[in-house]
Amino acid sequence: MKSQALMLGCLLALAGCGDREAQQRAAAEAAAAAKEQAAESLAGEYDRALVSNNWELARVHGTALLEQYPDSAAAARIEPGLEEVKAKGEAAREQRRMEALWDYAQVPTDGGTQRSAAIYSKEPVDVDGSGAKPVQLVFRDHPKWKRSSYLVLQAGDFAKACYRSCNVTVTVDDAAPRRMSANRPDTDEATAMFIDDDKALWRLLRKAKVVSIEFAVKAGGTRTAVFETGGLDGSQMPGWD
Repeated sequence: MKSQALMLGCLLALAGCGDREAQQRAAAEAAAAAKEQAAESLAGEYDRALVSNNWELARVHGTALLEQYPDSAAAARIEPGLEEVKAKGEAAREQRRMEALWDYAQVPTDGGTQRSAAIYSKEPVDVDGSGAKPVQLVFRDHPKWKRSSYLVLQAGDFAKACYRSCNVTVTVDDAAPRRMSANRPDTDEATAMFIDDDKALWRLLRKAKVVSIEFAVKAGGTRTAVFETGGLDGSQMPGWD
């Protein structure tokens, strides 16, 4: 009897072990299936972002998928194209950043509406020894004064030699520098200087990412202001393109 009871106990113990192993296998399989399901859910978000050409969002979902579920079937599917998506996402983010650099305004005035597009220099410039300050580039369309483009200083003055006419040097991206005629108002202190060929300057900016403008100052010598112009929205200035 004792031997029979011992044998029965062993059989029950083995059955219990088998049940636990089966439960563990089932739990592991369920966890793996849940991970695959979560990975596929992220992959779905990634695919929808691709369809809508939302490269930034696709980059976020794709990166999250590979970081959280690197061994999933979904990760294996998207990984070959993810680097290209990341590059496009970065380009889209950079374009959005440059678009935000521009400030547009519409102001009612005699005879209609004055429109303007303005951007500050990438880095401040010290034009008179008082410290570096931003330089502004403005395109303006006025019902009475018509179209114009000009630089604006926060302090200091442009060279007096520019009362009637002088030149600024404009460099667009990696192209060769070109000289453009300019003039400043005939006043004791002029913080603005007009670039005469506003149409040519506008056309240059519409194709450029970075533009630098070198100009003469009253303190002596020249200074250079660099503008990240690649986000200019031509629709904000009707008739300029």
